[in-house]
Amino acid sequence: MKSGVISMFMNEPEMREEFSTILHVDMDAFFASVEEHDDPSLKGKPVVVGMGVRGVVSAANYEARKFGIHSAMPVGQAKRLAPHAVFLPVNHERYSEVSGHVMEIFRSVSPFVEPISLDEAFIDVTGAKRLLGSGRDIGQSIREQVFKSQGITCSVGIASNKFIAKLASSRCKPNGMLEIAPDRILEFLHPLPVNAMWGVGPKTNEELQKLGLRTVADIANTPRSTLIRALGEASGASLYELAWGRDYRDVEPEEIDKSISAAETFSRDIEDQEIILREFLRLTEKATARMRAKEMSARTISIKVRFADFKTINRSKTFTLPISGTKEVFEVAKSLFLALKLDRARIRLVGVGLENLMDGVDGPEQLELGERDKGWREATAAIDKASARFGAGSVRPARLIEPDDQGDSES
Repeated sequence: MKSGVISMFMNEPEMREEFSTILHVDMDAFFASVEEHDDPSLKGKPVVVGMGVRGVVSAANYEARKFGIHSAMPVGQAKRLAPHAVFLPVNHERYSEVSGHVMEIFRSVSPFVEPISLDEAFIDVTGAKRLLGSGRDIGQSIREQVFKSQGITCSVGIASNKFIAKLASSRCKPNGMLEIAPDRILEFLHPLPVNAMWGVGPKTNEELQKLGLRTVADIANTPRSTLIRALGEASGASLYELAWGRDYRDVEPEEIDKSISAAETFSRDIEDQEIILREFLRLTEKATARMRAKEMSARTISIKVRFADFKTINRSKTFTLPISGTKEVFEVAKSLFLALKLDRARIRLVGVGLENLMDGVDGPEQLELGERDKGWREATAAIDKASARFGAGSVRPARLIEPDDQGDSES
């Protein structure tokens, strides 16, 4: 493994024991890195994960970023910036598989792991230091294990709280490590621009600029009451605390999935209701399969519809008892869509969401949907087993067998 630049920013001796030691581990250009590992011929080339005329960039490696390409950029714009780049479809299943192995490495170090997404997590290693060494030792060990087992690199930020650890990891990418000691937090934090802070998006940044606040130090030296008047109680108070490096949140290892969703942006605006319903079925199949793989059911089913003018509407229905079957969920999504009574509306995107998730797949009878067909439940279980053995999509509803090149997945 090429260790890269391991950047340290701390006073010796090692941090005092009364402080927590939090790691923020972030994979470097994760989706693109997995693709490069699986296909070594991509090494050294600009790689963009995301395809389709109306699609968006899910990830770009560092070679592609040199051309100004970044996540959430329209694929069309990315192609104009780097027409010679390699554009690849999103392979969610593969990325989830690699993420699972990476999270296992994290949990082998400490039980206190809080995944933030597929490619990043907080790890509280305070109690592991006596056995495994300093925060730096543990961070370096994680980086080496990830590279050895998965062939990809990660960056590690180390600090006494989550906010500073995440800032540290973002300042040592790619393939680096940066530790901020408690007595050096303000020295590290205060020169940073205000938009480096959590909660500072474009709108909040604009308000802070109007107040003449350019750096984190400017925020820290502004009265809390002034920030609250300008930004509101919650945002103003939070930014003031963070500007002084204060973050009291614990690493939450038992964070459960709050929702599972799948969405699709069509390559052209669609008016045909049959095409739209077929897409709702495909998305439902995809989302419910993920949910059942986690052995969960949903009490709330939601849909998203985005029109050609980008106006977006959401509708949902909540049940007393949870459901998990593809057929059941699709019937709810279909009824929600038909209830909109859209007359030849031009639709750009549709999505299905599963919310209020609960443990267990085979819940009690859902009376609101009518009596369940035992055969459908058994068929669903058989489909899941076949998909697990032969791959996703090996068994599909007949309605989805016909060629359908209408869209490019966003999830």
